[in-house]
Amino acid sequence: MSTTRRSFLKTTAAVGVATPYLWTSATAKADSANERLGIGCVGVGGRGGGIGRDACNRGNAIAVADVDRGKGEGFTSRLAGTPKFYKDYRDLLDHKDIDVVTIGTPDHWHTKIAIEAMQAGKHVYCEKPLTLTIEEGQQICKVAKETGKVFQVGTQQRSSERLFLTAVAIAHSGRLGKIHKVQAAIGGGPGGGPFKKTDPPAELDWDMWQGQTPAVDYIRERCHGNFRWWYEYSGGKLTDWGAHHVDIAQWAIQALDTGPLSIEPVMAVHPVPFEDGYPTQDDRYNTATKFLIRCKFAGDVTLDIRNDTDNGILIEGDKGRVFVNRGKLTGKPVEELKDNPLPEGAIDKLYKGKARTGHMGNFFDCIVNGGEPVSDVFSHHRILTTCHLAGIAIRLGRTLKWHPAKEEIVGDDQAKAMQRREQRKGYEIKV
Repeated sequence: MSTTRRSFLKTTAAVGVATPYLWTSATAKADSANERLGIGCVGVGGRGGGIGRDACNRGNAIAVADVDRGKGEGFTSRLAGTPKFYKDYRDLLDHKDIDVVTIGTPDHWHTKIAIEAMQAGKHVYCEKPLTLTIEEGQQICKVAKETGKVFQVGTQQRSSERLFLTAVAIAHSGRLGKIHKVQAAIGGGPGGGPFKKTDPPAELDWDMWQGQTPAVDYIRERCHGNFRWWYEYSGGKLTDWGAHHVDIAQWAIQALDTGPLSIEPVMAVHPVPFEDGYPTQDDRYNTATKFLIRCKFAGDVTLDIRNDTDNGILIEGDKGRVFVNRGKLTGKPVEELKDNPLPEGAIDKLYKGKARTGHMGNFFDCIVNGGEPVSDVFSHHRILTTCHLAGIAIRLGRTLKWHPAKEEIVGDDQAKAMQRREQRKGYEIKV
């Protein structure tokens, strides 16, 4: 990698997420376009558009892919340069001049695109939750190890020094004593329906949007921003906010390389009836609206995932407790930081010694200078496994036993089968 590209990326990383939409800085204009990383963006609605813009502001926008032509072409037209637009992401991956791929599709497409991007030699930034099933997490970790590509997951709370990293550092410092309980409050999902089945809009390739999932009639509320309220495509709040808050909870108890021993569905409410773990109606949202799931970890530590208290993470030890969310960090151990600050380097250690340049900046820094990003694929797979297990437990309505080392459900063949899903012909994930 050239010195020019290295200098450029360090400069742009320093400005963090506040970079403008289009390149306007003197540094960017002066730098040769051929010396910057080539960027490809797959799925550019909502958060996908946000991460795509952030990445393109740090390199050259080469191509965009989206099965919704209206959203894709609109996004492409607002980028600097002359990026190409494709409906099929595989055409984007064929570009040899693309170094980095951002993925902001619905959840059920994340793993297949990410795996194929790494296999094509691209570094990947993918929105959370990374996977639809536990098996997909195992597959994506396998390919990440084989290819050695830099992979950042979009759990941006891991880059929040003032709030979440400070809370985790307090927990790791011993100031809470032995931690015996953590709580991830993530809110409840909506009910809704019955919804009308109609023809899909002309600009949307509905068949490809469905990907690996069973082919069904188009319902407007199934896609775009509402896809996460259907188990076919996501996991509801458990994998939406759970991917953020369960992540911080497991980080606090130093369980990013393991998982729970048992998962108990204390309470759960779904908006439709279930049979053998699957919804029996196809025209209503089907993910849980209310829940309390109790996960037991080694060392007699309990993680409660619930919907009915203040959104955020509560970390409790025998010497104190702290509460953190995106608006506040509270508790006596926090107040004591004024007179007794954390040891020097405590936050740096969590950030793996990398420059703290924002979530996307950290990703680019690792591409240029090496090292593992703050939200690596391997630990994300572990925390998301907890979220997936919680979903399986409430769908079946019974406690599950989990073997963290073998990464499999124990003593329940029906539940174990739900670690993976059948994939529609033509959309299978291949590793």
